[in-house]
Amino acid sequence: MILVPQERIDHYVQQGWWGGLTLAERFLETAERQPDAPAVADAPNRLAISGQAPERWSWLALLTQVGRWTAWLQAQGLHKDDVLVMQLPNCVDMHAVYLACAVSGIVVSPVPVQYRAHELLHVLRITQARMAITTLTVGGFAQARMWANLAEAHPEVPRVWALGQASAPDWPVGVSPIQPELDRTAAWSANEMRQHMQRIGLSAHDVLTICWTSGTEASPKGVPRNHNEWLIVGQSVVDAGQLQAGARLLIPFPFVNMAGLSTSLAAWLLVGGELHHHHPFDLDVFIEQLRGHAMDYTVAAPAVLSLLLKQPEKLQGIDLSRLKRVGSGGGPVAEWLVEQCAEKLGVEVVNYFGSNEGAALSAAPQDVPDRRQRASFFPRIGVAGFDWSLSNSRKIRTRLVDLDTEADITDPGQVGELRFLGPTIFSGYYRSPELTARAFDAQGYYRTGDLFEIAGERSQFYRFAGRHKDIVVRGGMNISSEEVENLLLSHPKVREVAVIGWPDSVLGERLCAVVGTQTGQALELSELLQHLKEVEQVAAFKLPERLVILSELPRNPLGKVLKRQLREQLHAPLQTSLLEKTP
Repeated sequence: MILVPQERIDHYVQQGWWGGLTLAERFLETAERQPDAPAVADAPNRLAISGQAPERWSWLALLTQVGRWTAWLQAQGLHKDDVLVMQLPNCVDMHAVYLACAVSGIVVSPVPVQYRAHELLHVLRITQARMAITTLTVGGFAQARMWANLAEAHPEVPRVWALGQASAPDWPVGVSPIQPELDRTAAWSANEMRQHMQRIGLSAHDVLTICWTSGTEASPKGVPRNHNEWLIVGQSVVDAGQLQAGARLLIPFPFVNMAGLSTSLAAWLLVGGELHHHHPFDLDVFIEQLRGHAMDYTVAAPAVLSLLLKQPEKLQGIDLSRLKRVGSGGGPVAEWLVEQCAEKLGVEVVNYFGSNEGAALSAAPQDVPDRRQRASFFPRIGVAGFDWSLSNSRKIRTRLVDLDTEADITDPGQVGELRFLGPTIFSGYYRSPELTARAFDAQGYYRTGDLFEIAGERSQFYRFAGRHKDIVVRGGMNISSEEVENLLLSHPKVREVAVIGWPDSVLGERLCAVVGTQTGQALELSELLQHLKEVEQVAAFKLPERLVILSELPRNPLGKVLKRQLREQLHAPLQTSLLEKTP
């Protein structure tokens, strides 16, 4: 299945940006070169998560598993361009499925384990999937049972297979246990897999995955990506993290989207590394993995890094000498966090901005050495006059656009939408032409929906200013929610926070801070205001005028705070879990 227009493929190939090797061929080459090297490992708590004992596979063991899965998929009648929906927690088996599909030309559509019937039916109807693979349970939830009920009620649901003990007494009717089938299947050799790829005419331009955006107001959108698109994004991770051959990686992001796949699959393949799975996030398990294995690279949300810095006793006795860099981002990272990670942990933060559609910026130490700048600034790639170390910076073009006039913004001080063009950007949402048309502008640039402004003494940076729909307008002043959130996170009592607007008849909107506090900590609005005024020295119009304390902020399957739900909750009658505090 090739979805990128041929003229675009030809251009990228001529430029040397796209090549002919698939992820499958790269895997086979690595497995044959270093069969005894460690390849993938489960999180130590896999048994508690999904009822299966954790496993560790060498590259040879993984090769055998991939060969077995490939043979089994062929025996099930799946062919090139068929779609397989996969709903699994992070585990070594996911590598086997991804790579077997890469060999077979089968398109994998991974979905978060948190998806339920509503989201799954949408995915199945869009993809017209031929098979679904899940697991018996996830975190106590009867996931296979959910799929069985779904299949019983909806004839469009394909055959469903599940990992888990086939002898389990609660195995649902309508879902088939996969392990006995795999155990009876003879694994294909590397040569047999190569012959199959040649026979079906597999190319690096073929789609490998259809991932799903994490929209909160509309149905998820499918984002197809081919082998070359994954490899070029993976190289940017390698460059930014300065990953060396055989690097040991600890990745706690779900293995179903850009953040997870770009590192756990693409970058891991490029360096022939050792990948340690982790998800759902558990701080104690994460620390256990750091303690048990000297890691070269990991990724963590700003909130996680904040927790580690505020609980230094958890890291006592852990050897972090190999851990030189950690990826973070999703918005501006607080300056204090970047500085303290370096000063207290000896780890430099790489600040990432990115989307499933392939728009990505990386603020790495080699390009943004000033840590305070790196917290909020990204290299202004794809603009004449600026040269950066990351290889993708020379392949991508960007433009900053005034949303009212569609004019290019070339001077500092004006906020606009950042747009991307180049070989990392997807070609359109799967079977959604109307959504695709709205996703690109008249010049062919992808509309990110994210707001930036030009910054730096030479106008060499972009500064993240928030999402287009995540701005609070107070008295005509635009306030970036992300900016205020990161300032509030520096308060020692704040564990997590979301900043939203609430209606006001005079000012239009006022700022509300929804906060989850550190365990056992009471917090008053006056404390936050004092912190913002005296410590952070924030302009007065950015000060919250309402504080809501929640035990836990609501989040979507990818960990993003559901701000729409928070806004709705603030208008509902007070619940016992919700405590409001005003001046």
